Order: sequence, then C-alpha cells, then structure tokens
Amino acid sequence: MIFYDGGAAPNARRVRVFLSEKNIDIPIKSIDIMKGDHKKDDYKKISPLSQVPALELDDGTFITESIAICRYIEALNPEPNLFGVSPIEIAQIEMWQRRLELLLMVPISSVFRHGHPAMAHLEKQVPEWSDANKPRVLNFFKWLDNQLEGKHFICLDRYTVADTTAFTCFEFAKWPKIFIPDELQNLKDYEKRLSERPSSKA
Repeated sequence: MIFYDGGAAPNARRVRVFLSEKNIDIPIKSIDIMKGDHKKDDYKKISPLSQVPALELDDGTFITESIAICRYIEALNPEPNLFGVSPIEIAQIEMWQRRLELLLMVPISSVFRHGHPAMAHLEKQVPEWSDANKPRVLNFFKWLDNQLEGKHFICLDRYTVADTTAFTCFEFAKWPKIFIPDELQNLKDYEKRLSERPSSKA
C-alpha cells in the first residue's frame, strides 16, 4: 500500500492520526497541495476530484475520502477498535462523525478557504461566506462544550474515530485563528487531552 499524504491538510492528518492510534505504518508519498500537486494529471488518475489523501492498494485499487480509508484500515486491523463493536456503538460513533463533519469541519473549511490569503490562488474566494461561517464554528463550540459535561471522550468511554475527527477540527480551526474560548472549560480540557495523546504528533 501507498498513502498519498496531503501534509497539513486536515483530512490527510485525520488519517495519519488514525494510523498512529492503530500503530500502523504505511509508505507515504507526499502531495503538496500549495504547489498544486493535487491538480496534476498524474495525481488525478489516483484522485479524480483532486483531493487528498488517497490510498493505493497492492492490486492497484485507489481509495479516496479519509473516513473510507480509515474504515478499510479498520477492517484489516480491527484492534484497537475505533469504529464501534456493537450496533449501538457503531451508530453513536457515526452520529458524532456526521455532527463534527457537517457542523464543524465544513464551516471551518469555509472560513479558511474563502478568507485566508494563502488560499487565494487555489480558491475563487467569497469573503462574505468566510465571515458568515465563523459564528457557526463558535456556536458549535458552545454546544459541544455542554455535550462534553462529565465526559472524557466525545461519545463512548474510550477513544474512537470521532475523537480523531474532533481533534483534527480543533487543529484546523487554528489556521483561520478560531480558538476555543476560555470560558468553554469542558471543551478546552477535552482538546488538551486529545493534544496530549502520542497520535497528535502524526
């Protein structure tokens, strides 16, 4: 297998954190999106939508989409389990995954892609859309702070892929300088716990 990595790109990092939690090493080929490597014809044969990351299997099959890659890795290496064992665990993890992706990662991406100068050469920016999404991120932070009352992890009593996604979102939010407000202590403590895990360095 070969993992086509996107460096600091949040979805690429999400897979690296997941692999670290699994204690799995896969050969890596770096794709520099700031230099436009993801839009070159040779990479489009791997990822037709020019997205990172991607996983090349030994038989020449390519898998894109970070969670699809993580699910494939989990199917091959079920322990430690990060996607749930019982039907209720699987459902709870999926529920939190969707919440985090749709209500946190997407708005953060909108703020960054449409408002950060570094993205100007890659994106037809709409600054008003960036401005509109920043309050959505902060409002979700407030909601999430309440949900974390009395919890160590986001949905189960152990670390799951939903925690991987949460950590990736928190790190991504720092790019457009969106930080967890000091008064959201549950959320700040949770972020600190995640950042102290060895996988956070991946």
